[in-house]
Amino acid sequence: MADDGPVGSDKPVSVLFVCLGNICRSPMAEGVFRGITRNDRRVGDIDSAGTGAYHEGMPPDPRTMSVLVENGDLDYNHLARKVEISDFNRFDYLLAMDEDNLHDLTRMQQRLIRKSGPNVASAKVMLFGDFGGEKGEQVIDPYYGARDGFSIAYEQMVRFSKGFIEQALSPSADI
Repeated sequence: MADDGPVGSDKPVSVLFVCLGNICRSPMAEGVFRGITRNDRRVGDIDSAGTGAYHEGMPPDPRTMSVLVENGDLDYNHLARKVEISDFNRFDYLLAMDEDNLHDLTRMQQRLIRKSGPNVASAKVMLFGDFGGEKGEQVIDPYYGARDGFSIAYEQMVRFSKGFIEQALSPSADI
């Protein structure tokens, strides 16, 4: 459970990547992060979800998968799902792709805490882009654009993932 706290313990960190529909940005972030942390024992459960259920049960957008494959991330299988209440305690970090996703997650977490107390929603809800070197950087949703938007998102995911590993998994981590 997230409230056991990964920093300073032997418990691996668990991460949930979150976007709107869970077919473009968050599954790409999950795929990239899985590839980068494949042999890192500090990392445990990795998943992705959407704040909306628009594409629930569907595989990632073909453009997401083609960019992942093009960059060597071949071992990835996912079906879209919506963020669940249990995610706020199952994962140590819920990492949002943009400010709207962050706002939705924060509201969900606050409602959960008001209803059931802080022990049921102990995950750290943060903007994934904050780990990219520029506070507040967002991943623009490439869904309605051309394929190059997916390539740009991929580059961001790599940078953000490396920043997260450096900042959140270091022995002196304070986030």
